[in-house]
Amino acid sequence: MSDPLRIALIGSTGLVGRKIIESCIGRSDVRLIALARREVSLPNGARMELVVAEPANWGAVIDAVRPDALICALGTTWKRAGKDEAAFRSVDQNLVIETALAAHRAKVRQMVSVSALGADARSKNFYLRVKGEVEKELSSIGFKRLDILRPGLLRGARVDDRRPLESLGQVLAPLIQPFMIGKWKPYHPISAEVVARAVLGLAARKAPGRFTHEYEGICRAAREWSKSGAQP
Repeated sequence: MSDPLRIALIGSTGLVGRKIIESCIGRSDVRLIALARREVSLPNGARMELVVAEPANWGAVIDAVRPDALICALGTTWKRAGKDEAAFRSVDQNLVIETALAAHRAKVRQMVSVSALGADARSKNFYLRVKGEVEKELSSIGFKRLDILRPGLLRGARVDDRRPLESLGQVLAPLIQPFMIGKWKPYHPISAEVVARAVLGLAARKAPGRFTHEYEGICRAAREWSKSGAQP
């Protein structure tokens, strides 16, 4: 029996991060190590390691555990950042890049990062511009494999994070989904659970390169993860 895939996760307290943890329950083919700034309430049945440390020490933790892959589901919102550009960048850009660099120094082979649909370093939209800049920086670090996911509207219940526009979008999603075909397919709403399974499936892939995944690619990777792996 092959050794389990060792994964370090940052962003475990967010919607996708929590679904990643849930998606590993009952899997003997993955060992999950989550890094967080505070204690996280783990779901029943979760078998994993949770390391609570200041972000400045995350690099040392990654160097000690030597994971096969780093997963980044880290992100804040414009509102939570106090509508301050520097505060927003400190989490969504600086912390992501600093952790990625530390992982590369620790010889972590690959990284999977959750970005956003429309990410573009040249965008006039601040949020999408930052996401695009992060993608560009991650691409230059030198991981043997880098997967970037660009989901559209995320569906799922958030904890202590009210997002009125996102909630409205989730209500309207069933009405608009039938019309989102062709060039509109990437904008299809997608559940956080599907994104989480896709992230794990991509972390298990070995072919080197830099890959970007939107709606259809995310769904395909999620199906692969669901079908794979040894169950206890």
